[in-house]
Amino acid sequence: MAHLRPLDPDFPIERQLGIETSPVVLVNLFTLDKADEQSFLKIWQDDAAFMKQQPGFISTQLHRAIGESPAYLNYAVWESTAHFRAAFTHPEFRSKISAYPSSAVASPHLFEKVAVPGICVA
Repeated sequence: MAHLRPLDPDFPIERQLGIETSPVVLVNLFTLDKADEQSFLKIWQDDAAFMKQQPGFISTQLHRAIGESPAYLNYAVWESTAHFRAAFTHPEFRSKISAYPSSAVASPHLFEKVAVPGICVA
């Protein structure tokens, strides 16, 4: 079973789910034992396929840390917090968390784009 460890302990994902904004970006950092990588990838693929079918899902991309570190980063874009909340709290998705290897630690956090003049748009 994956353990949840907030990126910001003062504002965990459960509190973020109550803030209505759109679009929203999920950044989820996973750490795990090297021996669990293949099972992690299979389970993540299954989770991603479920999320891809949910209303409001836009895209996702999984990244692996370079070198020997068995760390992964998932970046997913959703139309709104409400859409992500519905998928994240869906009973079928919640039951999938127990399939992750016991060494897996997930640190999900929601973000919104920021406009910086001359650099990027929101």
